[in-house]
Amino acid sequence: MDQVIRDITLQEMQLFGDIVTRLNRAGPWDDIRGPVLGDLARLLRADYGASYIWSEASGRFGNATILNMDPDNIARYDDWFQYRDPVTHRVRALARPALVDEVMPREDLRRTEFYTDFLARDGLSHGINLFLKDGARDLGDFRLWRAHGTPDFGDRELGLLSALEPFLKAALRSQQDTALTPREAEVVRLVARGCTDRDISRILGIRHGTVRTHLGRAMAKEGCANRSELAALYSSRSGLN
Repeated sequence: MDQVIRDITLQEMQLFGDIVTRLNRAGPWDDIRGPVLGDLARLLRADYGASYIWSEASGRFGNATILNMDPDNIARYDDWFQYRDPVTHRVRALARPALVDEVMPREDLRRTEFYTDFLARDGLSHGINLFLKDGARDLGDFRLWRAHGTPDFGDRELGLLSALEPFLKAALRSQQDTALTPREAEVVRLVARGCTDRDISRILGIRHGTVRTHLGRAMAKEGCANRSELAALYSSRSGLN
């Protein structure tokens, strides 16, 4: 039976379309989580938002994007509270849009250190999360919360997130599929600084042919026809000089 999404205004329908358009137009190097998070919050009528990417290698959530949350409080999550978070991994395991209440009753959550010393500091009360994976690979997540005393999330918000899920997954998958490896990024950074292949070979201590391999893969991922285009692209981005 098809799911029916009720209680959606004309402006919210237009916003839904805008989100889909943005996701479809995202370039492979664009981190869409930041630009989309605010629109998702508006669509879901949320007060707060955050987005992370889980790293299996480090065993932690990182690369945070936040909305209406205190950066100092987020730093406390990064350093301490993510390791004492009683709900996030449970929601992540569901692999679908889900209410935080589904994995822990709200009354129980409010008795935890995670709630009293982290969530409540920014006013977060009840949440809805979406964790996106491509097989075993984590693509990113979206965590939306409402303030104490506001209406609960429900079928409306679950339906909207479910409808957006394939578009979010495709955009995040494209971004990760084309992400440069650390070595490729090193090579490109040196190209942008004007180094020749032989310079790069000497600086990085790798063979000349290996430099050419990394450079070719980087150009393919970024859609650049030659090293000049690649250098110009990376020179225009912050943090690469």
